[in-house]
Amino acid sequence: MTVTHDLSNEGDIATEIVAAVRDVLAGHATPVALHEPEFIGNELRYVADCIATGWVSSVGGYVDKFEADLAATTGCVAAIATMNGTAALHVALLLAGVRPGDEVLTPSLTFIASANAISYCAATPHFVDAEEASLGVDAVRLEAYLRTAATVTDGICTNRRTGAPIRALLVMHVFGLTGDLDALSAVADAWHLVLVEDAAEALGSSYHGRATGNFGRVAALSFNGNKTITTGGGGAILTNDAELGRRAKHLTTTARVKHRWDFVHDEIGFNYRLPNLNAALGCAQLERLPSLLARKRVLAEHYLARFADVAGVSAISEPPGTISNYWLNTIKLDAVTAARRDDVLTALNDAGFMARPLWRPMHLLPIYAACPRDALPVTEALSACVINLPSSAKLAGL
Repeated sequence: MTVTHDLSNEGDIATEIVAAVRDVLAGHATPVALHEPEFIGNELRYVADCIATGWVSSVGGYVDKFEADLAATTGCVAAIATMNGTAALHVALLLAGVRPGDEVLTPSLTFIASANAISYCAATPHFVDAEEASLGVDAVRLEAYLRTAATVTDGICTNRRTGAPIRALLVMHVFGLTGDLDALSAVADAWHLVLVEDAAEALGSSYHGRATGNFGRVAALSFNGNKTITTGGGGAILTNDAELGRRAKHLTTTARVKHRWDFVHDEIGFNYRLPNLNAALGCAQLERLPSLLARKRVLAEHYLARFADVAGVSAISEPPGTISNYWLNTIKLDAVTAARRDDVLTALNDAGFMARPLWRPMHLLPIYAACPRDALPVTEALSACVINLPSSAKLAGL
């Protein structure tokens, strides 16, 4: 039997959530997108300059400037621009030493690019559970799990059941929130794992004063059209190892050895470089990052204040000691109201407020169902109760 709910009744959770979102976004005409780019700076001028000069492909002054500006913004030694965030993740894992037959610990609660990038290395995702505060990897649970699931011999962490090397720990900063990176780094060190940051959603976020991207041996960013800043499509590899940065640029430029005219490639590389045209857009966007972050914080504060008055719902805020870019504002339904998640999503979207659930956990996708994993109770609970709300910087009303 199909049960329907009357969303118009006073006190209905879906109606209350729509009312709260409408209050926060008062004055904005519907439909309201989940996250839109904003082009009100030098974007047109820089892109027009690319077209006028003819430097529109993977070589040009804007690519060099974008990389230098990214390194300065994040505090990393090197930033290497790529055509998208998944390409950045793929090469980051190769730089971390991931090889065919390896396993990589990674959250099941993530966008599919994390798992796919591991697969591109002919390695296997090994899924671990999330924590409620940051939605990222739970360091305490991970340590306990490794004591039963893994062993270290001659400096190599190995899966006791499969016998495969567990080469790396790929952590993901969900929606710009940052987990306990000190604890995660300690676990990685103790178990001889290379720490890699999937910081695709976290440009502008920090942990105890250090920008995300500075904690792993390598990290990856994304500049897709829905990110805090965009290059249309694009990403970047971050590292504090200058030699690793040089190797990242070599691999992403088809591993071509520099020569005035000859084509010599010394290993299998990838045509992953960001075009100058996209980098021009990124340079202009990066100039406005402080303004975007400030307005997104104001919007987040409005959501946090308004949802404090809605029973059965909590707005997720940055964990103590961290600063979030609040890429996507997020609410969590409690155990009683979680059963109404799809009703809430329907009501929000019907009202013109684009909203979406968490990604389906990776271990619940048929393509990754057979991968090794810990028990994932928190991941499965969160996937049933978390909702993203409209989060564009322009919605702050400033």
